[in-house]
Amino acid sequence: MTTPRFVGFAGSWSRPSKTRQLVTQAAECAVARFGGSAHVFDIADLGAGFGLGSNPGNAPGLDAHLQEFLSADALIVASPVYKGSYTGLFKHFIDLIDPQALLGKPVLLGATGGGQRHALIIEHQLRPLFGFFEARILATGVYASSAEFTDGRITADDTGARLDRAVAQFADHLDL
Repeated sequence: MTTPRFVGFAGSWSRPSKTRQLVTQAAECAVARFGGSAHVFDIADLGAGFGLGSNPGNAPGLDAHLQEFLSADALIVASPVYKGSYTGLFKHFIDLIDPQALLGKPVLLGATGGGQRHALIIEHQLRPLFGFFEARILATGVYASSAEFTDGRITADDTGARLDRAVAQFADHLDL
């Protein structure tokens, strides 16, 4: 039996960030349920020069986080909604990944936005993106609107239950 390594990536630059909080809560839930460890990072952790880097090795903050991401047993990935899609720097990070690197890796998808009108970003934007990589995308994605947070934490019961349900779906994909 191995202990899983979860890595969470929030495609947000701002802090505090509801997107990072969603990823952090999912990672905490995953570690509580399955044991192991979690590493959570966001765009700001990649460094001010990240947007200028086109290859790993060109941005000082990038390499360690990219290695954590690629070597994880399971991923938790979320983006804030920006103009109906994921953020540009979120996509920039994903563009640095070799197309075979996520093959078969379980991925929990999430997103945050100002209201419910963007809830389908997971189905229309994120699921196809990670389908390209042939990742094992969990059936349940988690979208949280601003109204579902209190003091920076998800407090809406239905969203919390959905998060628990999504994390539980890692069980079928981890070597426990």
